[in-house]
Amino acid sequence: MAQVQFYGTGRRKNAIARVYLVPGEGNISINNKQLEEYFGRKTLEMVVRQPLEITGTTGRFDVKARVKGGGVSGQAGALKLGIARALIQADPNLRPALKRAGFLTRDPRMKERRKYGLKKARRAPQFSKR
Repeated sequence: MAQVQFYGTGRRKNAIARVYLVPGEGNISINNKQLEEYFGRKTLEMVVRQPLEITGTTGRFDVKARVKGGGVSGQAGALKLGIARALIQADPNLRPALKRAGFLTRDPRMKERRKYGLKKARRAPQFSKR
């Protein structure tokens, strides 16, 4: 018999997370590593767990995710969005709680592109009168 799983994609900056929710005990594995092993910081672990805690589904699902691109903070944000989207697929009644918490909104902020004549996006070369 096929195992029931729910899918959600999350993106943040340059990070992309593919999240699968499987009925289980609440284990979270990212790129075949445990959550604590993958993210060194407790704050990032909290960010990833937020959608599960708000909906009260912490012990109901195992989270299996593949993340690529970006840095650790962007990856944590992408996981948060992916988990929230997968939770809605699992139970549409959770949508209002996730929407109220702001977990269904894709953060549009990106790195600004570098302009010619400048050293970075806005940083101009040092000015000298002579």
